[in-house]
Amino acid sequence: MEKFTTLHSTAVPLPIEEVDTDQIIPARFLKATTREGFGDNLFRDWRYENDGRPKADFVLNNPLYSGKILVAGRNFGCGSSREHAAWALYDYGFRAVVSSFFADIFRANALNNGLLPVQVSQELLHGIFTAIEADPQAALTIDLEAQRIHIAASGLSEGFEIDTYKKHCLLNGLDDIDFLLSIQDQIEAYEQSRRQQLTAAQ
Repeated sequence: MEKFTTLHSTAVPLPIEEVDTDQIIPARFLKATTREGFGDNLFRDWRYENDGRPKADFVLNNPLYSGKILVAGRNFGCGSSREHAAWALYDYGFRAVVSSFFADIFRANALNNGLLPVQVSQELLHGIFTAIEADPQAALTIDLEAQRIHIAASGLSEGFEIDTYKKHCLLNGLDDIDFLLSIQDQIEAYEQSRRQQLTAAQ
């Protein structure tokens, strides 16, 4: 996976609560088994008319907004436990999603696929939306090592929580298999030690 250390980027505002995984990537697009191409259908039913024309009033079709950070309303990623939702967001180009609450399964799927879910207070989330509304080019900085998010325009800053193991994996660009391979020598040494103990006990 791509390493995640510090992300400095403009953001795309989606001030909608209870965004579920079927809205993120509709079920009819789940036939593929690889991660590539899902970004084309991210928020498909909100983003396009039935004939394929972009909906002018949807934020992803608004040229004012761009960036690698999606800022969403409370309870983002609720609904079914499809990993494809994280795939679609990552494939589109997002590297972080900021919300005041994430569904647990979505959070896990995001972290497993290199997408950082940053859970902040409702007050800071409101501050981010306010900053972007005032200036669509307002930048956010997410420092994973320090576990802090900062709004440059207002100076507001807040810490966020993340599982220690997942933080290590993101900082080093490792998925679960990569992590196991990175400690292969330790695993082999442990297995050798256990064999010796079992042999000595017999």
